Amino acid sequence: MSTLYAQDVPPTRASYHHGALRDALLSASLQLIETEGIGAVSLRRVAREAGVSPAAPYYHFTDRAALLGALSAKGFRLLAADLAEATASAGSPVQALAALIRAYVTFAHRQPAYFQLMFRPELSQYHKHPEAKAAEDAASACLEQAVADCVSAGVIPAAQGDALAVTAWGLGHGLASLWLDGQLKDLYQDPAALMAQITSLLESMLSAENAKP
Repeated sequence: MSTLYAQDVPPTRASYHHGALRDALLSASLQLIETEGIGAVSLRRVAREAGVSPAAPYYHFTDRAALLGALSAKGFRLLAADLAEATASAGSPVQALAALIRAYVTFAHRQPAYFQLMFRPELSQYHKHPEAKAAEDAASACLEQAVADCVSAGVIPAAQGDALAVTAWGLGHGLASLWLDGQLKDLYQDPAALMAQITSLLESMLSAENAKP
């Protein structure tokens, strides 16, 4: 009986080494967002979900914004890794840009809790927690590089680089939001196939523009 009981008792802070406690708190926060939404996240609630004392989160996070900032930073690092991997194997700058958009939408679909938080700076308070802003900038750099490669390849003039960057980001973010909100599911049986068609259309349009005399 004592062995079974011990297995059911949530771990205390003593069960975690320094880094593992931080990871456990972030994991608990992410799970709360997935199941109950961002509003459910508080340091006290996260401590309870992680099975640690109410004071334990303060070893790593000064307040709720610091916790959400760290979680947002982790999300942006994961996104940046996905974007870099997607563009690395592309055969051309245009294909790389299309692959980046697909990877962005796929990330949102696979990691909806991160995606809900990452673009809420009023929650993570970038001005107080630069780690989150630096991680966002690293993800943005992937898009900037893809656009710069399109410019270098003569796909678009340099003066249109910013417009292309915003177009690509807006397309990816809009599609991701529609998918997560369930809007695409109501109209299309296979949203992933739709993503492929949309990015293929973008590739064709950019390639056709580049082919003009």
